[in-house]
Parts: sequence; structure tokens; C-alpha cells
Amino acid sequence: MRPLLRPAPLFVLLSYLALSAVPYLPLLLGKPMPAAWPVLGIEIVAWTTVWALFGRPARFHWLLIPAFMALPTEIYLLVFYGQGISTHHLGILAETSPMEAMEFLGSKVWSMLVIMALVAIWWVLAFRAARQSPDLHWQGASRWTALGLLAVFGTLAAYGWEFGTTRPPALSASASAAASADRGVRLTGLALPPLPGWAEPPARFDAFIDSWPFGLVARGVDFYRERRYLAALNETSRNFRFGAHQAAPDDTPETVIMVLGESSRRDRWSLFGYARPTNPLLAQEPNLVPLNDVITSVSATRLSVPVIISRKPARQSLEDGFNEKSFLTAYKEAGFRTWWLSNQISFGKFDTPVSVFAREADVVQFTNLGGFTNRSNFDEVLFEPLRLALADKAPKKLIVLHSLGSHWNYSQRHPKAFDKWQPSLFGIDKPVYTDLAIKPQLNNSYDNSILYSDWFLAQVIGQLKASGRSAALLYVADHGQTLYDGDCKFAFHGHNTQHEFRVPAFMWYSDQYRERYPDKVKQLVRHRKARLATENMFHTLLDVADIRYPDDRLDWSFVNGAWKKHTRYVDSYGWTDYDNATVRGDCREIIAKKPPRKR
Repeated sequence: MRPLLRPAPLFVLLSYLALSAVPYLPLLLGKPMPAAWPVLGIEIVAWTTVWALFGRPARFHWLLIPAFMALPTEIYLLVFYGQGISTHHLGILAETSPMEAMEFLGSKVWSMLVIMALVAIWWVLAFRAARQSPDLHWQGASRWTALGLLAVFGTLAAYGWEFGTTRPPALSASASAAASADRGVRLTGLALPPLPGWAEPPARFDAFIDSWPFGLVARGVDFYRERRYLAALNETSRNFRFGAHQAAPDDTPETVIMVLGESSRRDRWSLFGYARPTNPLLAQEPNLVPLNDVITSVSATRLSVPVIISRKPARQSLEDGFNEKSFLTAYKEAGFRTWWLSNQISFGKFDTPVSVFAREADVVQFTNLGGFTNRSNFDEVLFEPLRLALADKAPKKLIVLHSLGSHWNYSQRHPKAFDKWQPSLFGIDKPVYTDLAIKPQLNNSYDNSILYSDWFLAQVIGQLKASGRSAALLYVADHGQTLYDGDCKFAFHGHNTQHEFRVPAFMWYSDQYRERYPDKVKQLVRHRKARLATENMFHTLLDVADIRYPDDRLDWSFVNGAWKKHTRYVDSYGWTDYDNATVRGDCREIIAKKPPRKR
């Protein structure tokens, strides 16, 4: 034992201990770590495996370069966002160019370079110490015993992965990959019985992916799988073309912005009659036209957004993929430079179908370093990328802003200055949202998030005004929220309630746009109370810039005189005609008067 306390081997051991302790950083910050013991067990097994295979640190220290270099980022994300590097963050790194990163980070880039240099020096010093520490060489019978036990462990794990186990599937969402393994992968084509539960190694995929440093491998595998899935979805529409063009092409500068809202319900906007002044700034915009009756077909982002930005029919929204591209491609064909600037996450089961469409843009930037339920950037993080887009030399621009809006946790969607209605949930890290006792705080926090969205949208409009060019902005939320209304026991989204189907939407236009397209503004005002759906947005957004293509549907554009009413379907116990349905109870569930169409 005493030889291990010499400076060189002690430095190596302490370095590896520091790497392994990273997942436990939340405990030092006073936050819980539910999987503390499973992660510890996984780390012990992982270090034992690597040490037994290579025999000495000097032989495997090279494998730790990614962990050392990723350490500052991991710590930063854990401290400020409550989670480590994820598939989403790897996606941001893969899709952000060095120039974009420099522009986004500004002067912070120099401090980051200094930190990275210090970490690199740390790795070099640890490597030198490992080479000078023969006492860390594992040899003898104990090493071969460990290798034998690990071989048995690996064989059982591989068998369970291939043929499943008799253990019930994991209920944890974070253990989805493990649940997939329990069902059996069947790569061999053999039909063997599942592994008995008593023989299953105590290894959890979610614990391994949260461990450090070897959990980075699992995160990389997860990222690779997501990339393959994205590529498969993109392949279905790879050769699709609209054949789009502007009806009267010219070089007149013009900008169109599409803002995709998140989890916003129409009746909480004072712009649509809510008693609280949640839209004090937007209400002052003279060229803003509220759209009073817009519904979304399904109350889930990954399903609703494709209907908004493409020609995907509402009644196909539950199906994976679509063999056409979005309005981004149509705008590009018409000579516009396009941007997708998002404060949502780019990878994962909640957003992958949206990400496929986003990648059609000339410039793609995801700015959310947090998540949906953790702390993340406020939507104002999009201001700087927007400024750079507006300053671009391209005369014609389409810019999509995908905001985080009012996604739970509502109190984490705005800074303290917007915590107007109280008591609220502001400052409470993980409120128990199923506790009806916090209903007043939850509703106040939700209204505060709408107030912040009002400010955010007003600033975006302000930037458009300052550009002094023909410009239009179309805003629509992907879905609404249920908020324990009355005696309703439902909250959030994914239900069949009117509060989740009715969404806020409006269009703003500059004075220059009105001069360029006076009839479109006239038709917009004419149809401001029409029965609209998110299915109308694709067709309207193309018409906003007077973009045409061979099989366009001007009768679906509410800025066109050819607009006609169509059936508005919502996913409520089947495909229900929203305008031929009843509203039931305090939850305001949408119930079809006639048998709904099958999904």
C-alpha cells in the first residue's frame, strides 16, 4: 500500500478519482443524485475492466483524452443546467462551425481556451506520472481471476441483450435503451430462452451513461444511433423538390420570420381577452393582427410542428417521417437564404422529427444547453443569432425562431424581472407538479412565462422594424396546456382538452410590407376571425412571400382571397372534427358528436 502513496502513483490515482467523482458534483451543490450507488458500482466495474485488460495506466491513459477534454464542459453543464453532456449537446458540437462558435461565445472563448490548455497539461502530467509508476502495474493471479469474472459478466450481459431477460421491463424513461435490450435484439437469428432474472448482471444502461469517464462511450453510441435515425428519416425526402419561385421575382430586400411557440394556450393571452395583462407590449403594435381561432391537431411538439412547417396532413401527424420537405426548402428554391435558430434541443425522442426539417436550412443553430425540465437558456439567447442573420448580406431571408416559450418548468422560462404574479414557483428547483396544493403557484408561473414571451416577441419585432425593409412575422404555438382548470385533475399536455388544441397565433407586418403586398394585408385582416388550423401555416407562410409552386393550395392561405374553410381534425379519441364536437367537464375534453375517424 505504501508504494501507492508515492507522489507519481498518488497523482495518477487522484486524477482518476477526480474524473470518477464528476457525476457526484450535484451532491456538493445540494442537489439529489438518485442513482448514486448504481453509478458507483458501474464505475468500479469499468475501471476494473480497463485496468485488467491493459495491465497498467500508461497503456490506457490515451483512451482518457476525450474525458479530460470534455471535463470543463461536463462540469459547466452540471453546475448551471443540472445535467451533463448528452446526445443533444453532441449534436450541437457536430453542427456548429468554429466561426459560429466564436461569434456566439465572444470574449468567453479566450477563457475557455485557457481552461482547455490547463486540462491538456493535466493529462500530460498524469501520463508522465503513470509511466513512472511501476507499482500501478496489475499482474499475477488476481488479474486473471478478474478477467475471468468479467468474461462471465460480459457473456451474461450479451446473452440478455440478444435474447431478453425474464425481468419486467424498466419503467424509467431514462432506461429506454435497457428496456429495448430486455425485449431481445435478435442479431443472431437464434431462438433461445431469455436469461433468468436471477442471472442478470446488475448493470443498468442509464447508470452507465451517467457514469464518468466511461459513460461518454455510451453517450457517443446514443448520438450515433440518433444520427442514423435522422439520416433514415431524411432519406425519404432527399430528392423532393417543390419547384418553387416568387410570382414576380425581383431584388427587393425582404425578410420573413416564423416564430414557433411552445406550450402556449390562447386564453392566457390578454391579446385574446385574458383579464391579466400578459401581452402589454404586443397589444401596442399597430401592425399586429391576432388570429382569434386557431387550433392544433395534436398536443405534442414532435407531432405538431411537422404539420405546421410542412404539408404533412393533420391525420398523418402520428406517423413517423414524411416524404416531403418543409417550407424552408420552398423558400430556398425561391432564392431566399434560410436560418433555423432554436432554443429547443436538437436530439432525442421528443424532437427528432423536427430536427430533420431544421437541417434543410442554410444556417442551423441550436442554443439550448439545458433541457425541457431543467434550467436552460431563456429565449432571449436567440437575439444575437437573429441579429447576425438580419445583418447578413442576402437580400431575401427566411428566419425560423423555435422558442422554448412556456414549456414546463414555467418558472424557469423567464428571469426574476418577469415574476409578476405571485405566489409563484420561481426559485423552486423541482416542484412536485402533481401536487394540487401548488395549483395557484403553477398558474401564476405560467402567466409569468407568457408575459416573458410577450417581451421576447416584441424585441424580435423591434429588430425587424430597425432593419427598415419589407418584413413579416408569423407566430403560432405548437400546442397549449391544461392547468388543473376548475376541478380538472389534468395538467400539462398530451390530453384531449380544448386548452391544448386552441393556440395563440398572430401576424405582424412592416409598413414596407403593406406597401409591397397590400392585398395580402387586406386578406389577413379579413380572415383574422376565421376558423384556422396549424395546417394553414405552411401554405400561408409561402403566400406571405408570394411564393408559388405547381400544386400550391392558395385556398389554404389566410392571406389570400381564395381561402376556404376546411375540416379541422384533432386527435381526441380518434380523429375528431373539432367544429362538430362537444366540450365535456372542467377539463374541457373534446368529444366527437359522431364516431371519430380511426387513427
